[in-house]
Amino acid sequence: MAISGGNLFAMDAVDQEILDVLRADSRTSMRELAQRLGISRTSAYARVKRLVDSGVIRAFTIEVDPAALGLGLSAYIHVRTKQNSWKSFRKKVWALEEAAHVALVSGDFDAVILVRARDAEHLRELVLERIQSLPEVVATQTVLVFEEHVGQ
Repeated sequence: MAISGGNLFAMDAVDQEILDVLRADSRTSMRELAQRLGISRTSAYARVKRLVDSGVIRAFTIEVDPAALGLGLSAYIHVRTKQNSWKSFRKKVWALEEAAHVALVSGDFDAVILVRARDAEHLRELVLERIQSLPEVVATQTVLVFEEHVGQ
C-alpha cells in the first residue's frame, strides 16, 4: 500500500517492482520493463499509467552529479525563522539556484536546506550574505557534507 494524495493506493508486488526498476533508471523502455517483470507491454503501460495517474509516480527525472557541474561542496543549512514566516521564507529560498532541497522540520530549527556550492567562499557568501540577510531568518547552523549517497 502507498499513500497518494491523502488516499491509500493498493500496490501489488509487480507495482513495487516497476517502482524499483524506474527508480534505478527512469529511462527504462516499456519493452524492457515488461521483459524484466515477465508481463506484457500492454500491462506495463497500463500499470505505469495507473501509478502516474494516481500520483504515486510524480515525475520521471534525472540525477545530476553536482561536482561535474562545478558544485563540489554540499551543506545542510539549518534555519530558525520568525513565527509564521515559512511561506515567504520557502519562496525566497527556492529562488536560490544553490538550493537543492528545502524542508520544514521539527526540533531546534524550523527548516533545513540542502545547498550546492562551488567552494567554501561561495558557501560563505550564500549563508552569510544571502540566507542570513533574509528578514525571516533568526539563526542558521551550517553542516558540511563530506560524503553523500542517494538511496532508492
